Amino acid sequence: MTSTGLSSDVLVPTAVGTRSRVASGAAVAVPPAALALALGLWGIRRGDSLWLDEAVSYQVAHRSTAQIWQLVHHVDAVHTLYYLGLHALFMLFGGGLITLRLPSVLGVAAAAAGVALLGRRLATPRAGLAAGLAFPVFPAIQLYAQDGRSYGIVCAGVVASALLLLRALDRPGVARWAAYAAVTLTTCLLHEYVVLAVAAQGVSLLLVRRRRGLPLGWLCAVAVVALGLVPLAQLSSSQSGQISWILPPRAPTVLFAVGISVVGVLCAILAPVPRSAPGGDRIDRIDRIDRIDRIDRTERSGGEMTLRAFALPLLLLPQTVLFLVTVVRPVYVDRYVLFEYAGLVLLIGAALDRLGRSSPRLGWRVLLAVPAALLLLLPVELKWRTPQAWPDDFAAAARAVHGYATPGAGVLFLPFERRQSELSYPRDFAGLTDLALSGNVADSGTIGGNEKSSQAVRAAMLLTTRIITVRSPGSRVPNASPQDAVKQSTLAADFQECARTEVRGLVVTSYARPGHCP
Repeated sequence: MTSTGLSSDVLVPTAVGTRSRVASGAAVAVPPAALALALGLWGIRRGDSLWLDEAVSYQVAHRSTAQIWQLVHHVDAVHTLYYLGLHALFMLFGGGLITLRLPSVLGVAAAAAGVALLGRRLATPRAGLAAGLAFPVFPAIQLYAQDGRSYGIVCAGVVASALLLLRALDRPGVARWAAYAAVTLTTCLLHEYVVLAVAAQGVSLLLVRRRRGLPLGWLCAVAVVALGLVPLAQLSSSQSGQISWILPPRAPTVLFAVGISVVGVLCAILAPVPRSAPGGDRIDRIDRIDRIDRIDRTERSGGEMTLRAFALPLLLLPQTVLFLVTVVRPVYVDRYVLFEYAGLVLLIGAALDRLGRSSPRLGWRVLLAVPAALLLLLPVELKWRTPQAWPDDFAAAARAVHGYATPGAGVLFLPFERRQSELSYPRDFAGLTDLALSGNVADSGTIGGNEKSSQAVRAAMLLTTRIITVRSPGSRVPNASPQDAVKQSTLAADFQECARTEVRGLVVTSYARPGHCP
């Protein structure tokens, strides 16, 4: 074994050393988790509003297990595990907005703690703490930490998978590789794009094991993950039309993705972290002992994982692959690869750590960059906790409908996805008749229900004196159906507009037969 250069006074008894290592890990992981939790709980109700995707999560999770199972065989198979998990939470804790969003808050908090432990494991405690604290500060992370979808939980799963991978590399064994495979498969089932994070891990392993190739245990674990994903992949491929709404990324989206990649690369170039960084405090000494032990083992097994080798592929590979695929078919949505921020903040943490080591006056004071960033981003953070941060505001639309409602009036949705406002806020639609809906939505095996034939919709409209519409803004209806065309033509020919309310991403309009406007 290579000489460590450490004096014997830092070598502690095993039991005491274990307790000290646990304490040092907690000292690094707890502050990021607490910060992420505080930011996630701040304004979590967001004016009691839901946007489209959250509204879908909300109403699907209120269905029975059998109804959810029926749904995912027709649509949204990629979210099967998330819907079932959320349904279980609703059964246990009630189906309110807090229960809807709390899993994402806890997921981001766990991811922040895990990122801190990754930075500690791959570099130094200060680098890990800086990375963990930086993670929940990014606006995108704050946004999706309060989103009733799976992205915050997926971040936690990706980070947990990475920690288990490093643990298995330290001391390979069937149990450790099995744990890695189980967590990775579960995370992939939450969102299939996690396979890009697994591919990034493979690139990282190749970078540090050029001569020996990929570990057999990792290959076996990935084979298990691939086999476990086959049923979901087959079912979701038959539902590929669900992502037809994705458009090619616009210039600002591309520039932002390039920008964070450049920041990560510059941090990797300018702030390499040595295997055994100097440090005078007790946490640093304990971690240097751990690192030396790992170096001794990994030198025998083919090379030690470094922060740069791990973080750069995680940051660059997922978005690069999606942008390349987008040349053929648009598939890039930033929240689908939100976990790439884990790679970015690890590199930023290493840069801050290098800055702290380069100047004795700075030291741990470099962590003050985190509260400084929070203050600079305060206008964004305040907006992020309002309905205006999201594409549409179904609560505001429902209130507008309630304001126009009169007994016996009808309601129409253009396109049918806008029915989520009625499904999420049924009280505001009390007394109104959904003129196009055919049957119960939950029993239909669809997200928004089945609609009557065009002729039946027109007939129902002509029997009604007043109609309220909830529709997308603009003159054209996106993904218009034949029923939508009939709705528009009948309104134009046989009704007059009485009043209109525009809310975030939606327009609510009151119509009546000529001469019957209130």
